[in-house]
Amino acid sequence: MFTGIIEDIGTITGINKMGGKWEFAVRTSLTPFDIREGDSISVNGVCLTVTKTGKGVFSADASLETLSRTTLRETKVSQRVNIERAMGVGGRFGGHIVTGHVDAIGTITDIKQAGDSRQFSVEIPLDISRYFVQKGSVAIDGISLTVNEQHGNTFTVNIIPYTASRTTIGEKNLRDRVNIETDIIGRYVESFLVRNKQKEIDLSFLSDHGYIKGDR
Repeated sequence: MFTGIIEDIGTITGINKMGGKWEFAVRTSLTPFDIREGDSISVNGVCLTVTKTGKGVFSADASLETLSRTTLRETKVSQRVNIERAMGVGGRFGGHIVTGHVDAIGTITDIKQAGDSRQFSVEIPLDISRYFVQKGSVAIDGISLTVNEQHGNTFTVNIIPYTASRTTIGEKNLRDRVNIETDIIGRYVESFLVRNKQKEIDLSFLSDHGYIKGDR
């Protein structure tokens, strides 16, 4: 599990395109003591497994399935990428629950200044728009962000200068494609409601499931 708090901006130093997978070599300022073979690591929001480590460089494989569902297949050598190690037991929870399993690729449709921040509008596939709520969480290229507004299949986020300087989102331009992971809690709630054939959450539902007490 990840939290969406980016630890480092790495650089792709090599891509070995094999028949059933691509191997990515990534240069990072994280030390060999921070990253070990077999570790889970998030690269632009995609959970990968570290296969090799060296001085300032690690390698990780992406399957064809992963490449087909994320922007990793569009990655070029020398491109900068967001890096986050999996959260250790007892670690601080700074962002929100991020699994590293990308739901869709979004497209940046608007960028404008909003005070000291920059406001990004991102278009997403309509079928995942139901998982977005105002002030809810979303991961863009692995970055934990807050949804400001949503209209149809477009949502907006505000990027403060600190986030822009510590991640790659400050380098993004119009029409750039980004990895989107919705809040996993919303998916669990939907699954629970579907299995129980619950059409809406009301006071009766909350009381029956122990969320509130008292007369209905």
